[in-house]
Amino acid sequence: MAIDPRGTDLKRFLDEDPGGPVVMLNLLRFTEGGFASYREYARHLSETFLPRYGGEVLYAGSGSTALVAEDGQSWDAVIVVRYPDRAAFSRMVADPEYQTVTRLRTEALTEAVLQATTPWS
Repeated sequence: MAIDPRGTDLKRFLDEDPGGPVVMLNLLRFTEGGFASYREYARHLSETFLPRYGGEVLYAGSGSTALVAEDGQSWDAVIVVRYPDRAAFSRMVADPEYQTVTRLRTEALTEAVLQATTPWS
């Protein structure tokens, strides 16, 4: 199961760029004890990398009662982050300093969805 975006994923992400801001949906499933590691990653993200690349957390919360989902389809956490554009997100994940802390995210998760969204007109 993929946890982190790969180079081919980022290339497609940029190739399909409709322009303008991008809101990224994060669905997260934690390892046993992984929430603490993810909180440390989130602290670095909020204090350093989101301000540096113009991102902002629009929502972060724990998963609760799944009303419509098959067994195993519920998530531990949902985070929605807005970036000024796809290029800003791509620059952030390529930042060598970011890459030193992203291991906290990788270690924290057993499964993740990271999906760009586009607004409805």
